Amino acid sequence: MKSTRKHERISMLGQLRGEIMVFEPMAVTELSVAGLGVETPFPLHLNSLHDMRLTLGSIAVVVKARVIHSHIRDVDQELVTYYSGLEFIELPERVHTAIVEFLAAVKAHRAGV
Repeated sequence: MKSTRKHERISMLGQLRGEIMVFEPMAVTELSVAGLGVETPFPLHLNSLHDMRLTLGSIAVVVKARVIHSHIRDVDQELVTYYSGLEFIELPERVHTAIVEFLAAVKAHRAGV
């Protein structure tokens, strides 16, 4: 049977490693213009970089962040919750502005304004 591929695939025989990025849900527990705190069901590796999608009210943004610290926050039966603190890396000005406006709206709402 003839292959329909245009380009030949070469077997790597275990000589090439890769990683896959998968968006997983997380609970954002704290947010500032410099970074965020998140809870996840898995640990995040120190100094690892992550692209994170955040929904700031009606605006969705993607930010790059570095893990500064990560530890177990809670253990309940078979469920482990990890808390990680991340700092934003190379935050575009429009995203910075969106975060500032979102935080101001949250503060205003909580103050009853």
